[in-house]
Amino acid sequence: MRKSLRWLLSLVVLIGTFSVGSATAGAAPTAGTAAGTAADSAAGTDIKDRILAVPGMSLIEEKPVDGYRFFLLNYEQPVDHRHPGKGTFKQRISILHKDTNRPTVFFTSGYDLNTKPSRSEPTQLTDGNQVSMEYRFFTPSRPKPADWSKLTIWQAASDQHRIYQALKQIYRKNWIATGGSKGGMTATYYRRFYPQDMDGTVPYVAPNDVRNSEDSAYYKFFENVGSKECRDRLNATQHEIFERRGEMVSRIKAWAKENDYTFKLAGSADKAFELVAQDLVWGFWQYHLESECDEVPGTDASTDALYKWADEIGGWEAGTDQGMLPYTPYYYQAGTQLGSPDYEEPLLDDVRKYPGLNVPRTYVPRDIPMEFNKHDRAMRDIDRWVRSSSSQMLYIYGENDPWGAEPFRPGRHTKDTAVYWAPGQDHGARIATLKADDREAATRMLMKFAGLKTDPDEKPKRLTAYNKQLDKPQKDKLQLRP
Repeated sequence: MRKSLRWLLSLVVLIGTFSVGSATAGAAPTAGTAAGTAADSAAGTDIKDRILAVPGMSLIEEKPVDGYRFFLLNYEQPVDHRHPGKGTFKQRISILHKDTNRPTVFFTSGYDLNTKPSRSEPTQLTDGNQVSMEYRFFTPSRPKPADWSKLTIWQAASDQHRIYQALKQIYRKNWIATGGSKGGMTATYYRRFYPQDMDGTVPYVAPNDVRNSEDSAYYKFFENVGSKECRDRLNATQHEIFERRGEMVSRIKAWAKENDYTFKLAGSADKAFELVAQDLVWGFWQYHLESECDEVPGTDASTDALYKWADEIGGWEAGTDQGMLPYTPYYYQAGTQLGSPDYEEPLLDDVRKYPGLNVPRTYVPRDIPMEFNKHDRAMRDIDRWVRSSSSQMLYIYGENDPWGAEPFRPGRHTKDTAVYWAPGQDHGARIATLKADDREAATRMLMKFAGLKTDPDEKPKRLTAYNKQLDKPQKDKLQLRP
């Protein structure tokens, strides 16, 4: 359960800026707006009209973007896919339309929807369309009243299935599901429940918490990640921050009063301090490279310097109600079905005041019933399926990312599956950050999923030019969660 806020790369982390293979920033697109317009005209209807002709689809807004059409939409979904007659809700989606003759990438972050046009890495590589989905129960895609028992991985996968069925009639070429972190988990679950929908699935940095009560992999990870010198520096700095708890909490209280932040969920400013401060080492490795270790303040740094560093790495806002409440759907799922690494650094045992505080129940309003279903074998079923029966699955992980401590592992009897590790990379690992041979192999695999041919005698190329508006990493406030 990592939860500190900071400004960082959007964890739709697939919005990258790197070229792949021998591609350059000036690589020419293979299909343009003119081709898309021609294809749509041949069909006799403008693409917007075709999309809005889908039953249950309505337009929120069309936004201008060079080379594409971008639509922000609502799609009516059943609250319960097993009983579709018992109520519906509006789920936000977006479509970055290039051409109906191009492949389509189905993206989700596993959280809310980015309402600005952007391209995930598979979209950049394949020059495809992109359909993006807001995960159910994230505002505003939440049923009213909210029956939280309907927030499950099967219900969410069924949301994707219905969207795919509706849009496949327009976008008939190959489809690829993708997402980063919880979005990578979401893409995996979708393929498990609807294995015939997608032609390929590309999950990035996706955790696989098979047994919720078993967290030894995380303890082992933090004992070995990076160099001993960097680990020692981080551990000492984190411990020093705890030693100065009184000064830190005083600052947090004054800051919260000035900004109207509250601590009802955490219980107090002191507990909020501990929630954030105990995750600082995790936060560093999740979003920073070992080369940045020299920037970590030492134990002799001023309290102001330590306070500021902790805010940059973890974000004091993460311990407030205002930082927690937007992510209630994630914490609910983590505490009922997904599981979470309830990791507590042993080196803090002498300064920790609230052992056991860092669990999903802390982050969910108490009026929402919530209990982990120990009899729900969903995660074991997913893991077993990935290991034994999955196909067309391409996993990307970062070597130094804590969330990769428990990865998905397709077995030797699976078909067209692979796992690649980006050396020294964090939670922002992409195909572009793999070593050269792996980057080439992963790119070929992705192109195959997309139904695009590559020359076996040449390195596969990214099929789009870099686009500052669509590909530049976006700064969003995010938490240290998957």
